Amino acid sequence: MSGILVVIEQREGRISRISWEALAASQRLAAQTGATVTAVLLGADTAALAAEVAAQSVVNVVRVEHPLLAQYTPDGFTLALQQLIESESPAQVILPHTYQVRDYAPALAARLGQVLISDVVAISAPAEDSAGPEFTRQLLQGRLNGNYHHTGEGPCFVSVQAGAFRVEAHEPGNPADITVFSPTIEPAQIRTAPGAPFRGSSQTVDLSSAPLIVSVGRGIKEAENLPIVQDLATALGAELAASRPICDNGWLPMERQVGSSGQTVAPKLYLAVGISGAIQHLVGMKGSQCIVAINKDPDAPIFEVADYGIVGDLFEVVPALTEAVKAAK
Repeated sequence: MSGILVVIEQREGRISRISWEALAASQRLAAQTGATVTAVLLGADTAALAAEVAAQSVVNVVRVEHPLLAQYTPDGFTLALQQLIESESPAQVILPHTYQVRDYAPALAARLGQVLISDVVAISAPAEDSAGPEFTRQLLQGRLNGNYHHTGEGPCFVSVQAGAFRVEAHEPGNPADITVFSPTIEPAQIRTAPGAPFRGSSQTVDLSSAPLIVSVGRGIKEAENLPIVQDLATALGAELAASRPICDNGWLPMERQVGSSGQTVAPKLYLAVGISGAIQHLVGMKGSQCIVAINKDPDAPIFEVADYGIVGDLFEVVPALTEAVKAAK
């Protein structure tokens, strides 16, 4: 095959956003290398989901089906994917960097004598003196970038970071062929019993799926001033988020924190209000399509990643911007 396999993760009959991002990464890699993309779905009955994936620019969708794959287990997924990869011999295997993938992917790569290049944030075309594409991952909470090339025989395993590749970048296409692969799995090979899936609190905010985010930092000075920024978020129809100091102080719940120790986001618009732009925060939001920063310090690091910058006092700029948004609506 010598193409690209992308593993599409699903839970309770729905494909996760990061799986679509992994597909976008695979399509970018395919455009750079001239390879084709095959999507893979694991489960006991994936017909409906396979039809959804087949509408994207992939040449084939493989339904890896077995009764023992109805619920996720690391043994079951590792065995099934190992058999598929040995059968198809892809050049690259792209996976979403989720808790599930982190559970089984290292074992899968090791079984095939390979390593896993995890948490990739960028893919570059092969250089003239390179044997293959270049994969970039971040080190020391985003302070450094490391560039990696796969060497040797066998597939290259890559997991992509949430928010690094835009969902909008994956391309629709003509319906792809759908095939079924039936792995050989015995009950005795499944050494763990799946428990109930983790469910977050119903109050938990999923900022990773928000198209518009207004985020506030220490420039707000006091908790009593937060309504100024909340009014802007409400006017825009955006989610309210924050940098770590705001959540550490208890001014907003931790579920609204963006950054290396919070959520990673990639909205269409990220409006940073009073945020200086520490690297820990930038790691969580620099994949946003459009970044607008409001800060009175013209040398604030946030302006280095912003598409638009407003140098000014947020207590003057934000109310004026809120009124302008309301008037426009």
